[in-house]
Amino acid sequence: MKRILSIIMILALAGVAFAQEEGESKDEKDVPEAKQVVTEHSATIGGQKIDYTVTAGTMLMKNDEEEPIALVGFTAYEKKGADKRMRPIMFAYNGGPGSASLWLHMGILGPQRAIVQDAGFTTNGPYERVENDYSIIDEVDLVMIDPVGTGFAKPVGEGKGEDFWGVDQDIKSVSEFIVQYLTENGRWASPKYVLGESYGGIRTGGVSYYLLNNHMVALNGVILVSPFMEMAVGGAGLGVDLPHVMLLPTFAATARYYGLLDHEQPDLEAFMAEARDFALNEYAPALLLGSTLPDERRQALLARLSYFTGLSEDYWDRANLRIDEGRFGKELQRVTGKTTGRIDSRFAGHMINQVGENMSYDPMLSAIGPGYLAAFMDYYQNDLEVTDIGNYAVFGNVGDWDWRHAQPDLGGYQSPIANTSIDLTFAMKRNPSMRVLVQQGYYDLATPHLATEYYLEHMDLPDELRENITLEYYEAGHMMYIHEPSMVKFKEDLANFVRGGQ
Repeated sequence: MKRILSIIMILALAGVAFAQEEGESKDEKDVPEAKQVVTEHSATIGGQKIDYTVTAGTMLMKNDEEEPIALVGFTAYEKKGADKRMRPIMFAYNGGPGSASLWLHMGILGPQRAIVQDAGFTTNGPYERVENDYSIIDEVDLVMIDPVGTGFAKPVGEGKGEDFWGVDQDIKSVSEFIVQYLTENGRWASPKYVLGESYGGIRTGGVSYYLLNNHMVALNGVILVSPFMEMAVGGAGLGVDLPHVMLLPTFAATARYYGLLDHEQPDLEAFMAEARDFALNEYAPALLLGSTLPDERRQALLARLSYFTGLSEDYWDRANLRIDEGRFGKELQRVTGKTTGRIDSRFAGHMINQVGENMSYDPMLSAIGPGYLAAFMDYYQNDLEVTDIGNYAVFGNVGDWDWRHAQPDLGGYQSPIANTSIDLTFAMKRNPSMRVLVQQGYYDLATPHLATEYYLEHMDLPDELRENITLEYYEAGHMMYIHEPSMVKFKEDLANFVRGGQ
């Protein structure tokens, strides 16, 4: 009897052990595998034939304990036969936070480009794409990144959303992906560039410093496309006067574009210089006075605000001299029932609510979004042969974004108002050969061009390092590459920048 009981206990213990092993195996199977598809292609860019390899899919990321935490999405373009040590490599992404990279990918950087109507609606199929003569892959190997929560990227295993969805968390995870890619693909010796658009500006400022400080990765160059870099400068409507000042020249450019000013204006650049002077030397000092602003001076200011924006003095007066981009977009063309775009104010669409105070939607996203996604999915499935890795999240659900940032000048303290132009400043001082290209549209109400100038002009840099920064303007909006003349200039500016840093 005792022997039977012993056998039963042994079998029971073995069963527990087997169940544990089975459970471990099940847990391991619960972590999705990284999937990558490799295809070969060729394209003619600028008259030059380029043979290249594309690797599309996801890369498995692990924590310090070698536990799986995330699958990061990417599409990598490598020129065939090139010396990897000499060939520059560029990592690029959009912003959001929570935006996937299809905008830059299918708009300007990749070898295929979505066809959309500039300043118009491309919402009916069949959707088209063409070989992109303005792609940058003739100059660099390109890695398009979809951060965790966007595209096909997601937390897995021990990873949780809050590990990635915040200023510092995002900087860390994107930097760690770049380092892992360099290692797995033998690219440590390559000249290295990072390009970020919109919130990608905050990310890139942080990544430039994080890579250098934590991994000894020195970048040859940083490209900031329509950058958002500081909350206190870029967030109108938060009770802070500075963002209202930054928006004023873009209001003026937009009113001029629609012919809503009742006076003659000089060319765009000259008018922007006039608007900038007014914003900084008249408008900003008046706002700083608050309720102590003398009435006579207030009345003169109202007249000037109407002069530059086309909005009535009465509207500006009732708004207490402060209008954010949402109210401007709603009010500017109210009499015609049109909403003015935020991301690109050259786009306009029918109002949802004609008596509303703020814009209900951004016409630009509605106008070009379907065409971009359709072109991207068609390209991924039919050309790159990626068919089994899930739905593509154009705008991911990234939860409550943690906006705190441990600035390098605060000794680890997390500022509640992120500003990574400071990180970029530190990176430039510690890597004085690193160059910066900034590409900015005049019709961008999401990241106004005066705000971009403000970021750059307030970086604490010696004159010799300030010479490393180049700022280029385009007569378009946030995604200036939708506008064909700007598309041509974008490629020229980016190619020249890369050639100058090799």
